[in-house]
Order: sequence, then C-alpha cells, then structure tokens
Amino acid sequence: MGVQVLKIVLISTYEMGRQPFGLASPAAWLRADGHEVTCADLACSPLPRNSVAEAGLVAFYLPMHTATRLAVKAMERVKELNPRAHLCCFGLYAPMNEPYLRELGARTILGGEFEQGLLDLAGRLREGRNGHLPLISLERQQFLTPDRTGLPSLTRYAKLLVDGEERLAGYTEASRGCKHLCRHCPVVPVYNGVFRVVERKVVLEDIRQQVAAGAQHITFGDPDFLNGPRHAAAIVESLHAEHPSITYDVTIKIEHLLRYRELLPVLKRTGCLFVTSAAESIDDAVLEKLAKGHTRADFIDAVSIVRAAGLTLAPTFVAFTPWTTWAGYRELLQFLADLDLVDNVSPIQLAIRLLIPAGSRLLDLPEIRELAGPFDPAALSHKWRHSDPSLDELCADLQRLIQREERRKATRAEIFSKIWELANGRPPDLHLASRATIPYLNEPWYC
Repeated sequence: MGVQVLKIVLISTYEMGRQPFGLASPAAWLRADGHEVTCADLACSPLPRNSVAEAGLVAFYLPMHTATRLAVKAMERVKELNPRAHLCCFGLYAPMNEPYLRELGARTILGGEFEQGLLDLAGRLREGRNGHLPLISLERQQFLTPDRTGLPSLTRYAKLLVDGEERLAGYTEASRGCKHLCRHCPVVPVYNGVFRVVERKVVLEDIRQQVAAGAQHITFGDPDFLNGPRHAAAIVESLHAEHPSITYDVTIKIEHLLRYRELLPVLKRTGCLFVTSAAESIDDAVLEKLAKGHTRADFIDAVSIVRAAGLTLAPTFVAFTPWTTWAGYRELLQFLADLDLVDNVSPIQLAIRLLIPAGSRLLDLPEIRELAGPFDPAALSHKWRHSDPSLDELCADLQRLIQREERRKATRAEIFSKIWELANGRPPDLHLASRATIPYLNEPWYC
C-alpha cells in the first residue's frame, strides 16, 4: 500500500508585488516528500476553492503587516470551505501574532526558518501523529531550489521601470534574518541578530528558472544584502557571468554602504541598478531612538558614495513618529530636494507612520511604553496618537493624496510638489522636473 498523499494549499496574500519566494521555497520541500501542493497568491489570483475544500493542510505565509491583515480575512473563507483542514501560519509575522492567530483557528505557528517545520507538520498530518513544533526555529537548513510551479506568471507582478520602458522582474532571497537590532524592525523579534544564508547554487538556480520564464531584472529580498558580504559578492559575480544582460536591485543598510564601500563598484559592474536603504529619518535623535546605527551625516555620505559608484540610492523613511514635528517634516522635504533625491523616493515613504507590532523593541523605550495603547489584534499593532493631533491629520491626508495621485499616474516629482504644498501651505519654489532615468519597481506600497 502506497504512502497517503496529503493535499496542501500554501497561500500568500501580499508580498509587495513579487512572485512569492515564501510559497515557492516550501513547495519544493513538500513536493519532494510526495505531497500534493497548490500555491495560491491572492494578490493576483482568486482563492482556489476546490483545492481548499479538499486540503488537509492550509498554510498562510505572513511576511509582513499588510499580508497578515489580508490573511485574517482569507482564513475565515478557508474555514467556511473546509472546517476540517489544519490551519497553519508561517513567516515573520506569524510568531509575533501567535495568540491572535490561534484565536482565529490557526493550530500551528511557524516562525524563522519555516521550510523544515512545514515539512515536519505535513509528515505528521499524513501519518496521523501529533507533536510539538517550535514556534521559532533558527536552525540551519539545506535549501532546495524553489518550485514556482502553479504561481501566476511574472507578467502579473511589479515591473521595473527604467529608461521609459517596463521590464519583467523576478525575486529571490540570498539570506534571511539580520545581524542588527534596529528597534522598529519586525525581523528583530524573530531573528534577534541571527542571519542565515541560502546556498549560492540554490540562489543561482532560482534566478536561472526565472530568467527562463522571462525575468529581465531580479530583486534580492534580503533584509540586508551585505550581512554576508563575501556570500553576496560571489552570487552577483556568478549571476553576471551567466546572465550579463540581467539587472538587479538590493537592500543595504546605510551603515553597510559606508563599511563595505569597496563593494559598490562590484555591484555596479555586475548589473545592480539601485540600492534600497532604510534611512528612516534625518534627525539624529530619532535615529538613536530607532537604534539605526547611522547618523544624518552618514546618510549624506552614503548618497555621495553610491552616486560615485554609478548606482541609484532609493532611501525609505518612517516620516511620522511620536517625535515628528511640523518643522522636522518640512525639513525632510527640503533635505530631499537639496540632495536631488525627490525622484529616488517612493511618495508613500513620505507618509509612513511608525508601526509598533507585537514584541517590538520599541517598547524598550519608556516614552513608547507610556504612549502606546494595549495591543490591538485587529490592527496587529499597539496604537498610538501624536501629541499634536494635526500631525496625525497630515499623515492621513498625505496617504489619501498619494493614493489618489498614483491612481492618475502622476510622476514622483508631481506628487512631491503636492506633498510640499500640503505641508507648507504653498507650492515649492523648486525645479522638480521628473527624471525618467531613475530606475524603480512600480509597486507603490511596501509593508
């Protein structure tokens, strides 16, 4: 008698316009063990009702805040279709929200390195066994090449915009976790300073299959691509040697841009177009509270050295914090204009409000503990209000403005002008001609 096949549905709700590595990677492990796996990305395809109705295991991938809030709604639909299915939540935001997710019906929660945990869970369900699985595992894994079978085509995802044209973009990960302990970062409560590499041959094979599927550009989704600088350099050298026309982008801390500046020409030579970096603020006091490891002066230096290497820096910000002032916000806008960074910054970055998720190290700060309300499961965060209500109103007004302007396909420079006018009460006295040469991915949201 053959081994019973367990039917599994892996669900992603949102991954910033990317074909989800977080489904493709565990799908490879589960299919290799004989399970029947359906991958569903609800960001661009409907819930596979028939597969869900027949599944013994339905697992939701929760890599970020938005994905988790969307998954909560999808879980209700899954329970209606198949109340007998074992529900699992895995990914960065799963262990952080364990009590709430269990209340919603999740029976297994897996954080950290989740592929082995999903494989163990599926094996137990197939064999009718029970047993405890660790909430967070940081054990080293031998990765398999992600299996992207059944996922929507790359044409359904965010595109690279460069030189006035669109290019298909793929996505992979060369590492997980992070060596650093930034207070506001959701990686920290799970990985706590640990990072894990994905083997070079696995990364390159994943890129190879996406290039075969039409990808002309690859996003490396590592929290920080230079946590392992030798590992990163070896990957991009091999990538360029095999696919010299393929471009890519990476995420690197300001601190690492300065420390490993000698690697920036290597990135440029091997096809890197832009570097995303979490600048977060230009206020040194705020940067210290966030434990970012860099200063305003460091950020200015990073802009200079990245430009000198021929790369584009795409800084991200948390523009609205409890420490934001009207003067400080207006100074940020002037700062970006003075450094000629207007086109480098996605407009939504100028309306991001500090999120305090469960387990956040922000709660180590006495002023945050005093300010933050109790954890709100529906919002998946501790709610807070600014001491100046007009700044909360400005943030909300900016978010509405940006969404409206992006729907009408306004340029970044045009949106920046409207943001400036809303914050300053007058149009900017600046030359803000949009530069089509700045490369970026056309996905407006990010968390």
